[in-house]
Amino acid sequence: MRTGTSLMASATAVAALLTLTACGGGESGAAPVIGVGSGADGGTGADTDGGPHEGTLENPTKNGGVNGNGPKDGTAFQKLPKAGTMAAAARFINGYTPCNPVSLTPAGGRPSEGPDTKFGPAFSVTETGYCGRRGTTTIVLIKDPKAFQTAFKAETDAQKGGGNPSQGIVVGQDFAMGSESSDAMSALLQPQAGLLMLNCHPDFKAPSGYRKEPALVKGCVLTDYYKDE
Repeated sequence: MRTGTSLMASATAVAALLTLTACGGGESGAAPVIGVGSGADGGTGADTDGGPHEGTLENPTKNGGVNGNGPKDGTAFQKLPKAGTMAAAARFINGYTPCNPVSLTPAGGRPSEGPDTKFGPAFSVTETGYCGRRGTTTIVLIKDPKAFQTAFKAETDAQKGGGNPSQGIVVGQDFAMGSESSDAMSALLQPQAGLLMLNCHPDFKAPSGYRKEPALVKGCVLTDYYKDE
């Protein structure tokens, strides 16, 4: 994925992993569960099958829904959307940038041999999907968001200050997304999308007016500021 050049743009090595191919996971307070994509059309930008983890077109807040049980006084991470399934994550993303259909196979590539071949067990990734034009967008489902953020920070630290300080990876509570398209990344950081970018670069600085919220891991932030360089 691309956070400038790929999924984990602030960490060049991880970015490469995703193109070939986040703040306490157990806090109290339910989060919005993605059912109907809350796109620019006011909440009906994506379809839903009304599965057990999703809302329905008739009742978007059923089972948590996109506008469902987000805690009013929760942390920034607790208020992030939660998908539950790859289908739900893809539908949500498709409400803001093309992501239909989603595939488990990279465009022009071989079938995935499992998430650990792309990320390693430290990232706690359970499933990887590809969508967008020529499969340029990558989605991952995350079992343990704190473990994912810890691993992401370790990859960033390994670059020893290199890379673009204004890039990271777009995250919900249990999924993350990156793309080779900077427009796709920016689209998902719109206020109405509700996603934020995990940035662990030591030199990251956002202009005034942008969010800079604590992540689950010290040294990382959740922000809506992104600049592709």
